[in-house]
Amino acid sequence: MTKEDKAVLHATRRQFFRDCGAGVGKIALLNLMGERAFAIGKDHPAKIEHVIYCHMAGGPSHLEMFDYKPELVKWDAKPAPESYLKGKRFAFMDSFSKETPKLLGTRRHFRQCGEHGMWISDLLPHMAGVADDLTMLNGVATENFNHGPAKLFANTGSIRPGRPSIGAWVTYGIGSESKDLPGFVVLQSGPRGPRGGALLWSSGFLPTAYQGIPFRNVGDPILDLSNPKGITGEDQRRALDAIQDLNRLRLEDTSDEEIKTRISAYEMAYRMQTSGPDLIDFGQESKQTLEMYGAEPGIGTFANNCLLARRLVERGVRFVQLYHTDWDHHDDIVGPLDKVAAEVDRPTAALIRDLKQRGLLEKTLVLWGGEFGRTPMGEVREKGKIGRNHHIDSYTLLMAGGGLKHGITVGASDDLGFSPAEDKIEVHDVHATILHLLGINHLKLTYKFQGRDFRLTDVRGRLIEKALA
Repeated sequence: MTKEDKAVLHATRRQFFRDCGAGVGKIALLNLMGERAFAIGKDHPAKIEHVIYCHMAGGPSHLEMFDYKPELVKWDAKPAPESYLKGKRFAFMDSFSKETPKLLGTRRHFRQCGEHGMWISDLLPHMAGVADDLTMLNGVATENFNHGPAKLFANTGSIRPGRPSIGAWVTYGIGSESKDLPGFVVLQSGPRGPRGGALLWSSGFLPTAYQGIPFRNVGDPILDLSNPKGITGEDQRRALDAIQDLNRLRLEDTSDEEIKTRISAYEMAYRMQTSGPDLIDFGQESKQTLEMYGAEPGIGTFANNCLLARRLVERGVRFVQLYHTDWDHHDDIVGPLDKVAAEVDRPTAALIRDLKQRGLLEKTLVLWGGEFGRTPMGEVREKGKIGRNHHIDSYTLLMAGGGLKHGITVGASDDLGFSPAEDKIEVHDVHATILHLLGINHLKLTYKFQGRDFRLTDVRGRLIEKALA
């Protein structure tokens, strides 16, 4: 073997790219032409192209809204059967206290809606009006009864921090169609942020290019997006070019994926200076559309975020996540639930109607629900008021969009709404089904980290076949 041959064998990756004239920086620059260049690709024909995930943070009571239980009403105020409580744990209610928790029948009026008679209560009159576009999942089970870990599980498939969120997995897998906006956008409303914060939309061990980007619906979508006073567009472009040249030189030296992400982020931010203000300009919307959503420009509401979500998917954004908080009703299952249900009912129905009339619903999946449900037993914290505790054995999720059977209910809980009675559905099943609709086999979407292959559905997950068209 000649000296030259040995030199080739021992050449570093950096030297290889330098000597072949390509350069990692140049390859990264080509990738900036579209996020699809980063994507792995689809495994089968997709039914949908976008996801809008409306997460109701705090645990909405399925028993007050979707899962009608006449037997629970019949046995109202009676002690819960010991067989239901044995071996179970609850977040704030000791099953083995001196007094057995009492069952709580709903005070809500339920009616069957749509062609197939889907049960929806009077709390959600607008959503009842789109029942024929919904796919209801009853008897969904999750793994942790505390808000933070349960939210992590709903969003990342794990109760432990550090795993990529579903939006990150999706954009890692198939990229985004938008060139001027991030592929994964997060919108928040309600009196506070969701417990878990940025961990819920993190990219985890995936490159940070795939993490969710929180947008505001007032002012600039992202802080500091506009140029400082006195800085012209030409000044900014020269400065950005200089920074990017330095980043590319550093990338060629280190082959660090995070520098590639930084290059991409700078260019995306530059493009968003034009696309961002246009995105949140509701002046382009008709008066009828604003009224349908109940949207008021300049206010950070769930209604505004639903309209913004539609505008985002229109512009090619792959995954939009809406968080609306204040669903944690231990003290009072009446007044506070009325308030928060009214905040989301009209906008959710409007989003589905608006997507449908624009031809977007058939290529978009809307997912609506929280991290867990509420117990069939009442919880008394304040005299004269009664609420419900966290419940992980059975709750309800809603879906709407392409590739689904519409107007049907899949799964069922037992007579008291305590546990699944048929077609038990787990969170991993929901994730597997979302990926399937996007053209991704959940078993194949993996990423090697710390010596093992990880996936969103971990070692579980099956398609919810009865929900698929």
